[in-house]
Amino acid sequence: MKILAVQSRMGIGDTVIFLPFIKALSKKFNSPISLLVKENSKADQYLHQTNYIDKILILERDNRTKNRHDGLFGIFNLANDLKKHKFDKIFIFNSSLRFNIIAKMAGIPKIYQYPLLTKNRQHITEVPKKFLKKNLDLDVNEDPEVQIDNESIFKAAQKFQIKKTKKNILLGIGGSGPTKRIPAKTFLSVIDKISNVKNCKFFLATGKANEEQEILNEILQSKFKNFCTRLDDLTIGEILPLIKCCNLSICNDSSFSHLSSALGIKTITLMADTPLIYGNYSTKMFPIIPEGEKTVSHKSLGKENIDPQKIFEKFKEIID
Repeated sequence: MKILAVQSRMGIGDTVIFLPFIKALSKKFNSPISLLVKENSKADQYLHQTNYIDKILILERDNRTKNRHDGLFGIFNLANDLKKHKFDKIFIFNSSLRFNIIAKMAGIPKIYQYPLLTKNRQHITEVPKKFLKKNLDLDVNEDPEVQIDNESIFKAAQKFQIKKTKKNILLGIGGSGPTKRIPAKTFLSVIDKISNVKNCKFFLATGKANEEQEILNEILQSKFKNFCTRLDDLTIGEILPLIKCCNLSICNDSSFSHLSSALGIKTITLMADTPLIYGNYSTKMFPIIPEGEKTVSHKSLGKENIDPQKIFEKFKEIID
């Protein structure tokens, strides 16, 4: 059976959050599921070895530039693209009438979709749970899972000189926006506290944005530089097996927090300025929120108020 799931939210995090629902469909129909996702989901870089995923199709639409799937002609282009795959079923994880029309034009016999035209304020995990329960009587309560082969993990352990005598820790110091990026001083304080109690090696994961590079360089120019390895020149695909070798991750709300937890690594998530659900939807996630706050959401602006001591205490609690 050929099945397509449409997940049109932007970014890696949203795509990872939806993986339990994709996996549940795969189990239900005993077939891997193809995904239609946006290019910035980068799904091809981390789902290429995951056995419940079939093809990854790119939705060429971002509402800012004239892409192949934008506008009226984009409806016909996408319908024709999907028609070539001869899908038997489609699961549309949004309320867009546009996708409903495209699915019908593509000749897909069975269409499952969120209720039409009810887009506003849809909870990112509760709505798909209700959707699959109502349509297929599926109860979905698993954590996201990204799979990677043992050979890749073994090679990463050799390349990065992973030793079991040390605690190998991923530090996800990057972030998609400035309000999510915890200052270097916070990470340096955490490194200091951890290094006093454990023999550790730290892997610094970040992007190439100027502010991210400033945080990276401040850490690499500190007295802890010999305990740190930078990863910013590597692709996500190259970093994944390394993450799998780590004992624990400490990450901003970033792609690395989502990928780390989906790889089964306990991940301390530093939640400064996004809804808490993005840092606690997995049992592998352990969120830290700004001092004085009971929860966190957009515009919390709490990156300066993440307490290094609380991160350290959480580290001690879950590392052994």
